[in-house]
Amino acid sequence: MGATGRIGKRITQQLLKSGENVRALGRSESKLSELKAAGTEVFAGEATDAAFLSDAFRGADAVYTLLPYAPDESDYYSQQSRASAAIIEGIRQSGVQNVVFLSSLGARRTSKTEAILSLHTHEERLGGLNNVNVLILRPGPFFENLYGILEVIKHEGVAGDAFAPDLPLPMIASRDVAYAAAEALRARDWKGMVVRELLGARDITFAEITSIIGERIGLPDLQYVQFPYADTIEALQHFGFSESIFTVEVGVARAANEGRIGSREGRSTKNTTPTRFEDFVEELALAYQATHQSLQS
Repeated sequence: MGATGRIGKRITQQLLKSGENVRALGRSESKLSELKAAGTEVFAGEATDAAFLSDAFRGADAVYTLLPYAPDESDYYSQQSRASAAIIEGIRQSGVQNVVFLSSLGARRTSKTEAILSLHTHEERLGGLNNVNVLILRPGPFFENLYGILEVIKHEGVAGDAFAPDLPLPMIASRDVAYAAAEALRARDWKGMVVRELLGARDITFAEITSIIGERIGLPDLQYVQFPYADTIEALQHFGFSESIFTVEVGVARAANEGRIGSREGRSTKNTTPTRFEDFVEELALAYQATHQSLQS
């Protein structure tokens, strides 16, 4: 699922490279055309359509699943519930026996995690499946979420978000999540329901992130400002997020600040992934330079 997205596309490409037969699922046939040309079997349809998913899953050795949503979704929880029900029914009807699900740190909690709460509910539904091996991947926040901060830097001259500046976060590159998922799909080496946390290379704070970004883009004195939740909501509205989405997204930051989102098992060699923020910042710098130059021109 989500084969044209940031993680799904990397999973698809990695599996193709290793010689696997891959089915790529997405909403748009045109967006799937590149993967079709690369050798995948493509299925275009909606993640809330159980019949579509059961057809796409049928006969597969393993499936990678997630609960997708659009930034302009008018009712986040309703849409997530429909997608969850469709995925569960698609698994049941297709008879697939190995499932990888992209969840999140914090999904073990039953309340006050906002957007992550739908993942908790879906995990419980997956646990109710009979004779299905389910691997839950729970990564920390993605480095890619920081692209939004570049807009703040350009327009406000500071880096800002709703997260506390000195809160250590196990942030991770989406490429490391894709690698873990692809390896799991190939190995299928778990039985029953198993949870694997993915915690990035190290915990890092927004203050540290700002310092690293500032040095890389030529703003060594760049400061981080923790925005009030209301101001962050207003900024997300400006970027086209619906009220339903920006409310739950800012709620995740609040939950993290209040200690409700974190690792359950603690950092280890098994859940530490290789990509450091110092490596990833090059991508942010290139994006910043490109948009900064377009503004100047």
